[in-house]
Amino acid sequence: MTESHPRPARSGAAGRHPFETDLDRTPANHVPLTPVSLLARAAAAAGGRIAVIDGARRLTYAELYARCRRLASGLAGHGIGRLDTVAILAPNVPEMIEAHFAVPMLGAVLNPLNTRLDPATIAFSLAHGGARVLLVEADCAPLAAQALSACPEPILVVAIGETGIPGAIPYEALLAAGDPDHAWTGPADEWQSLCLLYTSGTTGDPKGAVYSHRGAYLQALGNAVTFGLTADSVYLWTLPMFHCSGWSYPWASVAACATQICLRKVEPAAIFRLIAEHGVTHLCGAPIVLSMIAHAPAADRRAFPQRVRCAVGGAAPSSTIIRTMEELGFEVLHLYGATESYGPATVCLAQPDWADLSEDDRYARMARQGVPLATLEDVTVIDPATDRPVQRDGTAVGEICLRGNTIMKGYLGNPDATAQALAGGWYRTGDLAVWHPDGSVEIKDRAKDIIISGGENISSLEVEEVLMRHPAVMLAAVVARPDPTWGESPCAFLEVKPGTEAPSAQDVIVFCRGRMARFKVPKTVVFGPLPKTLTGKIQKFVLRDRARDF
Repeated sequence: MTESHPRPARSGAAGRHPFETDLDRTPANHVPLTPVSLLARAAAAAGGRIAVIDGARRLTYAELYARCRRLASGLAGHGIGRLDTVAILAPNVPEMIEAHFAVPMLGAVLNPLNTRLDPATIAFSLAHGGARVLLVEADCAPLAAQALSACPEPILVVAIGETGIPGAIPYEALLAAGDPDHAWTGPADEWQSLCLLYTSGTTGDPKGAVYSHRGAYLQALGNAVTFGLTADSVYLWTLPMFHCSGWSYPWASVAACATQICLRKVEPAAIFRLIAEHGVTHLCGAPIVLSMIAHAPAADRRAFPQRVRCAVGGAAPSSTIIRTMEELGFEVLHLYGATESYGPATVCLAQPDWADLSEDDRYARMARQGVPLATLEDVTVIDPATDRPVQRDGTAVGEICLRGNTIMKGYLGNPDATAQALAGGWYRTGDLAVWHPDGSVEIKDRAKDIIISGGENISSLEVEEVLMRHPAVMLAAVVARPDPTWGESPCAFLEVKPGTEAPSAQDVIVFCRGRMARFKVPKTVVFGPLPKTLTGKIQKFVLRDRARDF
């Protein structure tokens, strides 16, 4: 028996292995990854499909692609090119989606800005990021004008609607001057910077996390797979697109050829109306968004036949919220991540044996942070004292660390913070968690939020979960309060449901005593609105200061 082909020699040219000889990267077999290619594919494969809905306005994928190419061409006409920063200050409007594709087409860097920030912080971000262009939507014009007045360098302003900013170029005029067939080539290196996202820290100046083309492309696919997006999906924008670039869903939705519905302001009545009118199948949001939906007045609610998948990030949703959402027709999916991880990094995947669990046990499992997305390389829980993984016993506490292609390149102009965040080959999240035998991680607290009372560690999240079961409580936050006997004791801040009479502090304490160890029961209970960050997270650092006064 003879072989049809000779067996290759074990060494090739210049001593190279045969698998490394004459098997090189070429334009035919290697193209740098970029999320822009997802839109080009969608326009070619599904050009007639509705890509974006904004009120009465509709854009097909072919129209969206043409508008993005026009915007890229128009910006190029003003000298914008590779690695120039283009900032945008806008709510969830179609132009925000367009910017996520048009700016990368030029090899430029998109900088979505938080519309809830103060002018000084916006001015800092524009200057620190070196913005050459600022796209401004009309609702954000006053904020933009104040920020621009504090910027040391002139910035070209492009106005989305009537902004009244002197010298601003109308957005539609810029597009009209652009070429709908503008030729873009993608980055020569997929590691090239794509987006700049500033974190909203509680102290000091914001840090600017930098994303790459490769990371954004992979995160888009990871999100689409994890959330089950398809061409039949209808995604409602209840999450701000300025937050982690909308958790990368502008790209993920396009990867699936899904329809995106814009929503400028998160209001329960508008959310229910759009779900019913457009057959919404997917939405994302922080726990505060779920709370708004769950506690919406009956007059704001609309019935809908479809099951809506609702991804929640940030703090774990309480079992009370999950139960209410399921009753209203939503299927809750818990995601976990950070700005530094392009948004979602892990997902709580339902397991077959959950069907046999009690309702309370199932909700407790659903609140775990879970396992890595398919496009994240790895997650671990490390003992901060040894830098070694903790036991997967659901008891040992350590810090969640992430690794993979969907972790930021680093912080712009801040090498010390970058080195600290990415120390030891992992992204250090600062979140304390346990690792369960099934591989899922479960946050117990932020490192700074653990309460140490009489030598016992108390998870503020565990206490908050119990408090949220009280029928009068809508939101709960628990922080450490100095205690002369125990060192620290839990202090609970509660926001009651609209139209509900607040219970007494003693009633709440009695409620907790029947549901947790006595040393974990709050010794102080305070009622009133909870302070929140600009992305809807509860500001525990403010509450810690308040707790010292009680």
